[in-house]
Amino acid sequence: MGKIEMTTPLVEMDGDEMTRILWKMIKDELLLPYIDLKTEYYDLGLEYRNETNDKVTMDSAEATKKYGVAVKCATITPNAARMTEYNLKEMWKSPNGTIRAALDGTVFRAPIIVKGIEPCVKNWEKPITLARHAYGDVYKNTEIKVPGEGKAELVFTAKDGTEIRETIHNFTGAGILQGIHNTDESITSFAKACFNYALDTKQDLWFATKDTISKKYDHNFKDIFQEIYEKEYEDKFKAAGIEYFYTLIDDAVARVMKAKGGFIWACKNYDGDVMSDMVSSAFGSLAMMTSVLVSPSGVYEYEAAHGTVQRHYYKHLKGEETSTNSVATIFAWTGALRKRGELDGNKELMQFADKLEKATVQTIESGKMTKDLALITSLKDVTVLNSEDFIKAVRETFESI
Repeated sequence: MGKIEMTTPLVEMDGDEMTRILWKMIKDELLLPYIDLKTEYYDLGLEYRNETNDKVTMDSAEATKKYGVAVKCATITPNAARMTEYNLKEMWKSPNGTIRAALDGTVFRAPIIVKGIEPCVKNWEKPITLARHAYGDVYKNTEIKVPGEGKAELVFTAKDGTEIRETIHNFTGAGILQGIHNTDESITSFAKACFNYALDTKQDLWFATKDTISKKYDHNFKDIFQEIYEKEYEDKFKAAGIEYFYTLIDDAVARVMKAKGGFIWACKNYDGDVMSDMVSSAFGSLAMMTSVLVSPSGVYEYEAAHGTVQRHYYKHLKGEETSTNSVATIFAWTGALRKRGELDGNKELMQFADKLEKATVQTIESGKMTKDLALITSLKDVTVLNSEDFIKAVRETFESI
């Protein structure tokens, strides 16, 4: 049989370390044999980001706006140690943060449910979807290392020259400062994305911040959500038989541990980063989580929700065998291919994505899995496969169904 044709390219964003190795394996074993794969390729590996002064990251975001669908590999967000390791010109910002800011979307993350991988929280019966705001907060922050005694102020200068000025702190010695921001426009886009997603999936929507402490910043999120809900979505939610409610972030954490699942939990940018890792890990593994960034204009960027698996990469460089879970990266590709097929009216491509996801789940449920899952599965007599052999096992399953 001939390969499945594509009419419009995907934007392909390559990444770093072990996930970069898996990226090539997935393409070679699971995609290229079956699809005439068309992509516009961007190398978001840290070396090339450094070489281009991070221009490649913005270029990939602009290409995503052009083509409508992107798939992204995990990338390094450098710290001081990475500055030395990669001889960086500067400590480049998170590529995910840059792309999210450019697209101004909302990230929806949900666990991949597999029989034999039960959640650590025993009462979780259905997936919990994390809706993460994808703009601002610490990902677009400005920071100062305070050298010594002095006064720190927060100053806003309006277009007409008038000022709003607040004292942050009178320092008596060295310290640190951080300035963060958000916009009403972005928060509005976030709120509408969450309400629409809840209606599309017929799930309750929770939203949580800490407005009792952050009486202006977090309270603004709460107010915008409530205003939009009452004006545009309250009747629709009632008709759909679903609920929206706001609660404090600490109360939400307590509630979620006792819930049965089957709802959307909307969080600010950093809260969503942390809580999505907690939820995915509790459902089984960080590598068992789908992640898609949806922009207000209908642009989609699919990625794995986890990092670059640095420890396994160093083992790989030494020639040692690794057993790295590639499921989230496989599902990033299938999500992007399905959406590309949907937008292009390419049913073959959509069916391929569905079949590859089914094959991946069936491979695990048959007892063939990577080490991280073997340590937590309730299945008996499982076969632990290395990184490459797991991907090959998925291909075998794919060709048998």
